[in-house]
Amino acid sequence: MQIESIIVDDEPLAREELAFLLGANPEVKLVGQAKNGLEAVELVKKSKPQLMFLDIQMPGLDGLQTIERLISKKIELPKIIFVTAHDDYALNAFDLNAVDYVLKPIDKSRLDKAINKAKQQINNSAFMEQQLKNLVQLMQQGQPEQRFKLLIKSGNRMLLIDSGDIIFANVEDGVISVVTNDLVGTSNYRTLEDLQANLDPKVFWRVHRAYIVNINKIKEVIPWFNRSLQLKMSDKHDTEIPVSRMQSKKLREFLKL
Repeated sequence: MQIESIIVDDEPLAREELAFLLGANPEVKLVGQAKNGLEAVELVKKSKPQLMFLDIQMPGLDGLQTIERLISKKIELPKIIFVTAHDDYALNAFDLNAVDYVLKPIDKSRLDKAINKAKQQINNSAFMEQQLKNLVQLMQQGQPEQRFKLLIKSGNRMLLIDSGDIIFANVEDGVISVVTNDLVGTSNYRTLEDLQANLDPKVFWRVHRAYIVNINKIKEVIPWFNRSLQLKMSDKHDTEIPVSRMQSKKLREFLKL
């Protein structure tokens, strides 16, 4: 399977050279190019590439600002290989969990090495999915799931929902919101700690000070910056939830990341 990739670089000749080199690599399928950060954001949103070759130094939005814009818009990041003329950017690239970086002018063997690393990480996604299923099974071992009814206010209605239907709950400005497949409402619990104390600990995981998630409703584990993780949930909006550093470390150890 080819890796769907895009090139982001403000220099036409640089894009042309990289496209030529990628065309010679059977592992890569080039699906688009962008000449600046703003175009890159729209291209990633539209084409959902698996891999992005990103120039760091660009007018307007540079490479790092492009990543920040994608994050702020909650657009799923592809794997990233930075392309730069200065090797002093290398450390920053790895701090940002980039797959790799290549220097201009681009050496084909160095580029192929970076692509191979990206392929390994992309292929590992299937492995992570299986490990996540193992995690769910591990946490559910023992007693059957404990369910109870939870009162939720949604609009002018007071509804009773099954605790097992909760996808996640979060607190913001002292208000606890509960999300299911069918509704978003608020709970009369005063704190997340109070809510968590009444939920099945084998099913509900406090991944962050502001979030509790139902492990049965986790859709994807996403590697994030500074070795942290995010969880994509199975609600209608594919909500992405941050995992705290401590919980990320525990999850990484289990998933062997």
